[in-house]
Amino acid sequence: MNPDAQQRIGFIGAGNMAFGIAKGMLSGNVLPANIKVSAPSSTHLGRFQELGISVTHSNTDVVCVSDVVFVAVKPHMIPRVLVEVSQHITKKQIIVSVAAGVTLAMLEELLPENSIVIRLMPNLPCLVQEGALLFALGTNAKGEDGALLLSLLHCCGLVEEVPEAWIDVHTGLSGSGVAFVYLFAEALAEGAVKMGMPSALAHSIASQTVLGAGKLLRDSGKHPAQLRAEVCTPGGTTIYGLHTLEQGGVRASVMSAVESATQRARELGKK
Repeated sequence: MNPDAQQRIGFIGAGNMAFGIAKGMLSGNVLPANIKVSAPSSTHLGRFQELGISVTHSNTDVVCVSDVVFVAVKPHMIPRVLVEVSQHITKKQIIVSVAAGVTLAMLEELLPENSIVIRLMPNLPCLVQEGALLFALGTNAKGEDGALLLSLLHCCGLVEEVPEAWIDVHTGLSGSGVAFVYLFAEALAEGAVKMGMPSALAHSIASQTVLGAGKLLRDSGKHPAQLRAEVCTPGGTTIYGLHTLEQGGVRASVMSAVESATQRARELGKK
């Protein structure tokens, strides 16, 4: 069996993460006919239907026809959803949780004994197949289950298997970090507006600057500090600007932001 072509995929939850992952799968070998999505309301289901994906309001319907089930709901909804579908889950199905902070131990406690569980944390750029996704295997998940998930998600962006302890850190770094980058891009553009550039042009250039810098950082394989040094000429504009950023404590603030977001993810798990 070609795993990513013939597996039947279900999504409980129709938010941005589910949509981004589904789009990534369709960019690979998964057929729309092999995906089914459930949500309590029709608000977000239309965009799945436009891709040829079947939708329903029944979580049970999704579980009963899927080999791999992505549970993509808010953390506080996990217990209710898993209790609702638990009796329909078999030992052959792979249950993939996308809920921030919800540990493998918690998931396994809520699911039938010996269930195959994987904890996955994607981020918003999955919507454009440039996501950063980390996953950790549960007690009963085998290497082949991880390999199957990897084959399903490879078109979504960077996908890596890691120890579970890193998942919450990834939430702070990349899940929440996307918003930190947007804040920085917004500030870049506003700085240009302050200096006289039209807003639309400033925001367009800011977005392209972030995109270009990110691609260069990823593709060059160089450390960020090395690339930063390459932009700085003695007595030039960049070093003056960097000095101002350091005076504002930007480095410490970003590190603290990642720390705060990581700690919040861990708190969600405890709840």
